[in-house]
Amino acid sequence: MKKRGSSDFEVPFKGLALGTHQFDFKIGDSFFNNLSYSEIAGGKVMAEVELIKESTMLIFNFSMKGFVDLVCDRCLEKYPQPLEGSFKLIVKFGEEPKEVSDEIITIPFEQAAFDLTHYFYEYIVLLLPLKHMHPDDDEGNSTCNSDMLEQLNKHSKTKADPRWAALKDIKLD
Repeated sequence: MKKRGSSDFEVPFKGLALGTHQFDFKIGDSFFNNLSYSEIAGGKVMAEVELIKESTMLIFNFSMKGFVDLVCDRCLEKYPQPLEGSFKLIVKFGEEPKEVSDEIITIPFEQAAFDLTHYFYEYIVLLLPLKHMHPDDDEGNSTCNSDMLEQLNKHSKTKADPRWAALKDIKLD
């Protein structure tokens, strides 16, 4: 593991030899708590970052595995959501910082280190499912809070609007 910069998630690349370098990061509760916009309540994610330093660019290969604590959309209790994935980021040198595409950005020539905090968060969010819900057990039953499910079932029994009943008989060819 290489020595890091002043931020816990900063990679100092000036002075590194051309070639491949390996960095390991532990992303925990404090990471998510320091991000005011985070919907993630906490978690433990291991991130392995391979940096390929070339004379004109940096190539970051991210490999992430762990879990994050999310609030269930159905019962509103926290649950651990496992995640695992890989991403690639190409950093080119230029006059000014700009985002060329989802995988390619430009940073100024004089920059000496690169902070990965924003990219770790973005990649973790991309690994999350659209619906945040407790997983079902081995028999296909929900593992959500049973009291909350009972309340939801009690309030979700509404009568169908009779105006829509006529549409059931329409057949499309």
